[in-house]
Amino acid sequence: MELELEHIKLPSNKKRPFVIAGPCSAETEEQVMTTARLLAKKGCRIFRAGVWKPRTKPGGFEGNGASALPWLKRVKEETGMLVTTEVATPQHIELCLNHGIDMLWIGARTSANPFAIQAIADILKGIDIPVLIKNPINPDIELWIGALERLNGAGIKKLGAIHRGFSSYGKQVYRNLPMWQIPIELRRRIPELPIICDPSHIGGDRNLISPLSQQAMDLGFDGLIIESHCTPDKAWSDAQQQVTPDALDEIISGLVIRDKNIASEDIFQLRNQIDELDDELMELLSKRMRVCREIGQYKKEHNMTVLQPIRYTEILDKRGIQGSQCGMDSTFVKRVFEAVHQESVRQQMEIIHQ
Repeated sequence: MELELEHIKLPSNKKRPFVIAGPCSAETEEQVMTTARLLAKKGCRIFRAGVWKPRTKPGGFEGNGASALPWLKRVKEETGMLVTTEVATPQHIELCLNHGIDMLWIGARTSANPFAIQAIADILKGIDIPVLIKNPINPDIELWIGALERLNGAGIKKLGAIHRGFSSYGKQVYRNLPMWQIPIELRRRIPELPIICDPSHIGGDRNLISPLSQQAMDLGFDGLIIESHCTPDKAWSDAQQQVTPDALDEIISGLVIRDKNIASEDIFQLRNQIDELDDELMELLSKRMRVCREIGQYKKEHNMTVLQPIRYTEILDKRGIQGSQCGMDSTFVKRVFEAVHQESVRQQMEIIHQ
């Protein structure tokens, strides 16, 4: 399905990216207004705060609910900033619309549930409001695109995606693994879709926000959504991944914003070299598969199993070491040869069953 999208006006310039900022949770009216005023002074144009907070376990602070929505309305009236919050149910959406919320976002747990997304799409039919969809908690691009398609099918054309990383088991450097290849593939499939990076949730640590934000800018993301709190160490939720408005301003000011569109004859020549090398790679792979098919024929004639684990391990280990010596990541090289081996096995299986 091809999405029918309208442009979302993202306030940004060549020196500073588009940024949505504000606390993880709307804790008190004073906390919301203090943070909002500080961010407005730093030039922030869109204020975020969680009103409903889905927690992994019961007992934690789950937000103030509808009682916090008038605080966001006051932020809008007093600072001129647009306001946005997370929604997960049709009731949330009705309450937000009644309080003049300018933009909605759908969280990772909700985007993983097609029933919830469809219910949200149904209630939004005929309503012209921008909606941002976070990636599902599991690394499934089809589920992410499916959520976008459901909303677009309901007539929502001002859509954007938020990359907040993907859950994994066990302790990691990041709270949620970036898996940059997934938003990159999303950009390839839907090039007109704005993609915003959420370094707060990817890193889970305020010290990781700056490098993750720079990575997102280097990859051509359209903006950032960053958690900022007037007193982050006292925050009622996710304190460790929030920064003060001053710290946020330093992070944003320090980013290198690269031009997406400048192209010269030099880069065209380099791309031509890449195309030529890719052609050579395809020819080499084709030759390798021809040899693999001959091996498959030999195995068939001598009643040998297709899979030879010792040989497979030997290839992976040897090429991994060789990749490191050539300045490449050994894990990347092993993944390449795992894919090559998988295709080799498939072709040999065809020979065996002929």
